[in-house]
Amino acid sequence: MEEIYMDYNSTAPIRAEVCDVVEKTIRDCHANPSSLHLPGRRAKAVLDDAREKVAEALGARSSEIIFVSGGSESNNAAIKGIAWGRRGGHIITSAIEHPAVLETCRFLESRGFSVTYVGVGSSGRVDPEAVAEAVRDDTCLITIMWANNETGVIQPVDEIARIASEHGIVIHTDAVQAFGKVPVDVSGIPVGLLSISGHKVYAPKGVGVLYVRRGIVCEALVHGGGQERGMRSGTENLPGIAGMGEAASLAVREIKKEAPRLAKLRKKLETGILKKISGSRINGDHPERLPNTTNAAFPGAEGEAVLISLDELGIAASSASACAANHADASHVLLAMGLSREDAEASMRFSLGKFSESRHIEKLLDLLPGIVERLRSLTQGG
Repeated sequence: MEEIYMDYNSTAPIRAEVCDVVEKTIRDCHANPSSLHLPGRRAKAVLDDAREKVAEALGARSSEIIFVSGGSESNNAAIKGIAWGRRGGHIITSAIEHPAVLETCRFLESRGFSVTYVGVGSSGRVDPEAVAEAVRDDTCLITIMWANNETGVIQPVDEIARIASEHGIVIHTDAVQAFGKVPVDVSGIPVGLLSISGHKVYAPKGVGVLYVRRGIVCEALVHGGGQERGMRSGTENLPGIAGMGEAASLAVREIKKEAPRLAKLRKKLETGILKKISGSRINGDHPERLPNTTNAAFPGAEGEAVLISLDELGIAASSASACAANHADASHVLLAMGLSREDAEASMRFSLGKFSESRHIEKLLDLLPGIVERLRSLTQGG
């Protein structure tokens, strides 16, 4: 049975080109990049090259790139780093953020910080005016994601960044889902900090990036030998970092062709769902959306049951964010958008990627209507 993968927003497979770079680094660069001898200098050159590649991909300076273990650490480092430096104050975020942001903000609330969670409308988009209205004299940080991981809806980060700049407030954006799918360029948008993750862009798990704009003071969470400009001490994960650099270069190089291709596949998927499955709808059907992401509701059929049925037939999708899938609850993102708990639990995410093909969409559309119909009949019969 052929396996069809439609869960790229959860994690993407490592590309062959990236795998080659990782394997070469493991084989040829065993030394510590901090060592002064020749093998150490060779390792340092690999580290510097990867940093240059990521910086170029983001429109940043290489000195502004900090390598970390992934998106969650990057978000934690940014938010806590700014908060600890202020020793208190007010933070603005949104109700639809990734748990790595929401749980960090809740932790800071338990330590005396005040947090405003700005809501969203049915479109799943944050209103910049709501952010502006939430600003207080003691606001020290605004953290709003670039694109939502469940719906793919792109947030107005450029407008929110300008609001932050006008008030002298640092802004952080979680760009983990956006990077590699849509252009992410910090040279044109005044964000102070930005987070990305390797395994979302076909690099290995266990590596990510925190961008810290020059002049931004951010306290370190990990202390020790002073690696990564003192922001993230510890010997660097050189194979992962080398893979991250290669993946970032490939993503930016190919985005002009890949984004329209994925958008075409997504349109085929959504058109087929709405045509073949009565009562279905697309959650977050906003024109500003990631080209690869569909979040669909099938009222009357529990999303998790649909997921299991598809899995048995070789199709991998998601009924929630993989980072929150261990919590048996409806999506906080869909609830924030105004969906009922029943409809939120009847929703699924299909996320496409590099190896998605038109025939995969056709296979899904052949199987999905029957699954939904069967589950609805069981629900009604019960």
